[in-house]
Amino acid sequence: MAGIYVHVPFCKVKCHYCDFHFSTNLSNQEALVEAILEEISLRALHLENQTIETIYFGGGTPSLLTRSQLQSILKAVYKNFSVKSSAEITSEANPDDLSSEKLLELKEIGVNRLSIGIQSFEQRHLEYMNRAHNSEEALNCIKLAQENGFNNITIDLIYGLPNQSLDDWKKELDKFLNLNIPHLSAYCLTIEPNTYFGHLQKNKNIPLPEDELSNAQFKYLIEVMTKNNYDHYEISNFAKEGFISQHNSAYWRNKPYLGIGPSAHSYFNESRSWNIANNPRYIKAIRNKEEFTTTELLSLTDQFNEYILTRLRTKWGVEVNDLINISKDLWEKSKPIFDKEFDAGHLNFQDGNYTLTTSGKFLSDNISANLFVD
Repeated sequence: MAGIYVHVPFCKVKCHYCDFHFSTNLSNQEALVEAILEEISLRALHLENQTIETIYFGGGTPSLLTRSQLQSILKAVYKNFSVKSSAEITSEANPDDLSSEKLLELKEIGVNRLSIGIQSFEQRHLEYMNRAHNSEEALNCIKLAQENGFNNITIDLIYGLPNQSLDDWKKELDKFLNLNIPHLSAYCLTIEPNTYFGHLQKNKNIPLPEDELSNAQFKYLIEVMTKNNYDHYEISNFAKEGFISQHNSAYWRNKPYLGIGPSAHSYFNESRSWNIANNPRYIKAIRNKEEFTTTELLSLTDQFNEYILTRLRTKWGVEVNDLINISKDLWEKSKPIFDKEFDAGHLNFQDGNYTLTTSGKFLSDNISANLFVD
C-alpha cells in the first residue's frame, strides 16, 4: 500500500493560526498546476511496484482549483502509477467553495471523500481566526454535500481557542453530532511563531485558555464521541465504523507515500524528502529540470523514534516486535523508559503492544519525547 499527497498552495485569505505553505496570490495558478503535472511524470518510478490506495488533495485550498485542473492532476496520477480501482480519493475544501456545482464537479472527476475545514460553527470564533466562511456556510455546506451524494465526509474543529468556554465547545460538538458526519478531526489550537496569533502571543495580546480548560475540552471530546460510537483511533481523530481515514492512517502506520507540489513531503521507509516551499522557485526548478527536493536518509535511531512518534498516537500502538526489527539494541535501551511510563499509568501493555491510557492521551507528545532514544 502507498499513498500520494498533492499540495495545492493557494488560499483566499491567511488564517491567523495557519503556518502551512500557501499563497493568496493566485496569478500563477495555471503555471503551478503545469509544474505539478510535470513532477508527477518525473517521479513515476518513486513508487514502483506499489499499488496506490489513497490520493489526497491538501493545502492550501484544493477547492480553489478548477474542475479541469483537478481532473488533469488525477489523470496524470492514474497514467503514471498503478491506482487501485477502489482508491480513497480525498479533497480538502473550504465551506465557502462548496456550491452544488463544485460538489458535482468533484464527484464526477472521482473524489469520493471530502475533508471540510469548518474549524468552528460559531461566527465570533470564525472571525477571530480570520476564516473566509461564516457560520451559516459552515452548516449549509455539509448538508449540501450530503444531498449531492457525499457520505464519506470529515470536518475539522478547533478547541482551546481564546475566549472559548467548555460550554462553547459542547455546543460545537452538539452541532457536529446533529449533522450525522462519520468522521471528525479535532485539534487543540497550537500557536506557531510565524503566524498572526504568534505575533499576538509574542506581544502578550492573546487571551489563551489555561491548560486545565483545554484538557477539560479534550476530556469532554473523548467522552461524547465514545458515547456516540465514534472510534478514537488517533489522538485527534474519531470515526464511525468504516470511515477511518485510510490516507492519514498510512502516515501513522509508516506506509510509504509520495508528496507532490511545493513543500510536500515524501516518506520511503529509510528516507524522507521535501519539496521547495516557494511557488515561483518550485515552478522554475521544474521547468529548468533543476533539483527541487531535499532528501534525508534516516538512521536506525531516526526510524526507531519516528515509529514511536507516529504509532503511539494511534489505537494500533507500538508493537515491540516492530521496534526489535528496527534495532534490538535500541529496544533494550528504551525498554526501561517504556516500563517507567507503564508504571506511571500512561501506557497499557497487552500481547506485546503498548497503547496510551486515557490519562496518557493528555500527555502524548511528552510521553513520545521521553521514549525517544539518542
